[in-house]
Amino acid sequence: MEEMLSTYLLDAEDLLAVRRAIYAGEEGLQAADERLLMEADQALYLGPFSVVDKELIPPSGDKRDYMSQAPYWWPDSEMEDGLPYLQRDGEVNPESDSSDMNRLAALCSALSTLASAYFFSDHEEFAERAGLLLRTWFLDETTAMNPHLEYGQAIPGRCEGRGSGIIDTSGLGWLVEMVGLLGASPAWNLDDQKGLQRWCATYLDWLLESSHGRAEAMRENHHGTWYDVQLVSLALFIGRDELARKIAEESVPRRIETQLASDGGQPQEILRTRSLSYCAMNISAFFDLADLGRRVGVDLWSYEGGDGRSIRRAFNWLVEHAVDAEEWAFTQVSEFDWAQMMALLRRGSRRFGDLSYEERITSLDKVDIASERTNLIYPVIGPVAGS
Repeated sequence: MEEMLSTYLLDAEDLLAVRRAIYAGEEGLQAADERLLMEADQALYLGPFSVVDKELIPPSGDKRDYMSQAPYWWPDSEMEDGLPYLQRDGEVNPESDSSDMNRLAALCSALSTLASAYFFSDHEEFAERAGLLLRTWFLDETTAMNPHLEYGQAIPGRCEGRGSGIIDTSGLGWLVEMVGLLGASPAWNLDDQKGLQRWCATYLDWLLESSHGRAEAMRENHHGTWYDVQLVSLALFIGRDELARKIAEESVPRRIETQLASDGGQPQEILRTRSLSYCAMNISAFFDLADLGRRVGVDLWSYEGGDGRSIRRAFNWLVEHAVDAEEWAFTQVSEFDWAQMMALLRRGSRRFGDLSYEERITSLDKVDIASERTNLIYPVIGPVAGS
């Protein structure tokens, strides 16, 4: 198992240690393991998902082209045909449910559950289902998505697709990470691996060279951060380590400088109607980039830019305003998933070597702490150096 494990975001030694502890009957991991197995049993009946399942026909006429509709855009009630659509930030138009965005999100979620459950249990049925999901979406010549996002987050009456649609594939970084947990299973063979790498290589080229990709690269909010996560993750997955290093060395420090205020706040994110969700989402992306940077010898965990701007200062700001404060002081129109904050606190504690973050987890009364998957992929082993 050890030689078949390939991860970039997660620490292989930690995963293997947790696996051994589960097999040894470690009580502290029992609730999380049982919940993971239960969720994996349910995931066996999900999908397979494919872009050809949609009723909509993309402008190209090819149903294998990914297509989604911008979720916060609605018909103009003053126009007979509703066009062009108008934005209502934070209000999801149910029309967007019929696009490929939800299918891709469901794929990433199911794959994460199945691959994790397989790794920690050796139950082959989980790997077999994971392999089917991956081959259906990426490899089968009749159902696989074409590796581009020309028609992502279209806005009726305004555009057939835009760079903002690239946020739809933000989950690909974790998807290829989960593929790394399937290496010991015959259900995911070398041909499968090479096929997925070819798909990712083509999609990476599209991200780098297309007008949509170039537009997203210039975004100075969470869109830009998650764009970089995709680039670095996919580059590592296909063996383009120099590209991954270049982005970590050049692009990520620029994002720290332009997106984060000197006090650690996130000016672009707090303006949104779901500001807490977007602030946490952006910090998660910065954490991912810092972990990916470690794989190519770039220390982003301790990087400081002008006026002390840094990932840690931004994280401290988020903890102060979201966890330590009596209430979040900015607009949040939807319910926030506090399990995300548990994962951030655990990761922050480990990477910054500060147990005060870990101690704050107990204050998250909306989270079933013992059963969270965070305990399996980011175990409590004491502070870990960021370098």
